[in-house]
Amino acid sequence: MASQKNSVNLYHMGLYANQELLNWFVETYPKHSNKKLDMGKSCIRFKYLDDIPFALIGELCSKISVKDWIALYEATLKK
Repeated sequence: MASQKNSVNLYHMGLYANQELLNWFVETYPKHSNKKLDMGKSCIRFKYLDDIPFALIGELCSKISVKDWIALYEATLKK
């Protein structure tokens, strides 16, 4: 059965605010998908639901806690 085209966009502000996290994601993505990474500043775009590397997205979500995100956000505001 062919993949149904249902584009999905995932936004993760940690990728925008944390260069180390962004670098990790960009380097790790090809290990989880053979599709070209389609990404904006914080947006990761998938054309097909079957293209979503759920294990990688789960790992990404575990890389920064809510508490850490708030601290990063507040530190950025103070600059």
